[in-house]
Amino acid sequence: MEEQDGPGTTLRSSLISSSEKGYVFAGEAVEDSCESNVVFEEVKRQLWLSGPLISVSLLQMCLQVISVMFVGHLGELALSGAAMATSFAGVTGFSFLRGMFVLLLVSVPLATIWGYTGFILLSIGQDPEIAAQAGLYARWMIPSIFAYGLLQCLVRFLQAQNIVFPMMISSGMTALVHILLCWILVFESGLGFKGAALANSISYWANVLLLALYVKFSPACKKTWTGLSKESLHDVFHFIQLAVPSAVMVCLEFWSFEFLVLLSGLLPNPKLETSVLSISLNTASLAFMIPFGLGGAVSTRVSNELGARRPQAAKLAVRVVLGLAITFGLVVGTTMILVRKVWGYAYSSEEEVVSYVAVMMPILATSNFLDGIQCVLSGTCRGCGWQKIGAFVNLGAYYIAGIPSAILLAFVLHIGGKGLWMGIICGLLVQVSLLLTVTLRTNWEQEARKARDRVYSSSLPVDMAQ
Repeated sequence: MEEQDGPGTTLRSSLISSSEKGYVFAGEAVEDSCESNVVFEEVKRQLWLSGPLISVSLLQMCLQVISVMFVGHLGELALSGAAMATSFAGVTGFSFLRGMFVLLLVSVPLATIWGYTGFILLSIGQDPEIAAQAGLYARWMIPSIFAYGLLQCLVRFLQAQNIVFPMMISSGMTALVHILLCWILVFESGLGFKGAALANSISYWANVLLLALYVKFSPACKKTWTGLSKESLHDVFHFIQLAVPSAVMVCLEFWSFEFLVLLSGLLPNPKLETSVLSISLNTASLAFMIPFGLGGAVSTRVSNELGARRPQAAKLAVRVVLGLAITFGLVVGTTMILVRKVWGYAYSSEEEVVSYVAVMMPILATSNFLDGIQCVLSGTCRGCGWQKIGAFVNLGAYYIAGIPSAILLAFVLHIGGKGLWMGIICGLLVQVSLLLTVTLRTNWEQEARKARDRVYSSSLPVDMAQ
């Protein structure tokens, strides 16, 4: 499928196609983008691209969500401790791990930090009981960080080849087994909430093993995987130079949400606040997987269309994905509001927790709606090559507007956990406004010319060599 190639891979074919074949889709149909068949075809393209990615992301996210659900039924202290440990692990570990050798080396100091989680949380003013529980939970999660790093490498390796369905099967099998594993280790083995952390580690390693076996023995990877060798260490510093800015971009947004759980531990009644914020974060993370997949799809569509010199097709792709994001946001938000009074029971048997979750759900619905729009707009930025712009937008939106607003609402105006999440909504509003302004002011013809220039410059040595 030609439109799934990147802008730097098929220069000659894309130029010939656009000049000789004429591209009815770009030349005739896109000129009248209101025609239903054109929009319908674009919708099909984006759903075909995003559907598998959404499924894989949801299934992998389910591992941590299921563990927290099981822990929640052990009581508020166990839930708040696991929540605090999971958020601390996200800030200090999982968000960084996106080559295998490099990530395994990085995992060693991160694992050491996890070993001192309790001491670190206590030193920054967290409740002593929660800090102790979080420290214990984090230590039992240490094996998972090594598995998670390898898993991210395998996932990116297969995604680059558009090999998605094996990942769906592997993630689905792992998620199903994880439910049984949590039941055994949490309730039957006597390990309690430590069993949930151990189940996370086992399930991550099981997923790694399944995907590694597929890569090793599948004919689909025969030409792309040649085994481990010393050549993999060549140019490792260039890899790090690319990886660090990319990790920072992801972390800027990811950390802001995890900080909510850490800040909730400083509020009055920290056990309740941390428990509810943890449930809220897990719920928001699950809902976020839908726009996350759409964002990946529009990034691919925009980069491909610009590379093929079809600026109007790229513009249509952005309009369509915004419509999809708004539609899914309204559907998911409405569902959140409808189930608000019962959703808390999936995580806890405490009526106090369930009632608080019911209050939070409309706030989560609002943030999910805005988060979906910013996610697809961020995907547009990546497709156009505006990563630096996206990084500055994230920095300003979350750390100049979002986090300070959250602190003001929660600790100065004493709105509590609701105020923390409302502060993030302030950051999302700023982020959406800035990204939407950039997108609306985009000169798509100019972006297509820039993409063409990048293709020419990257392909010139190859042409000269031929």
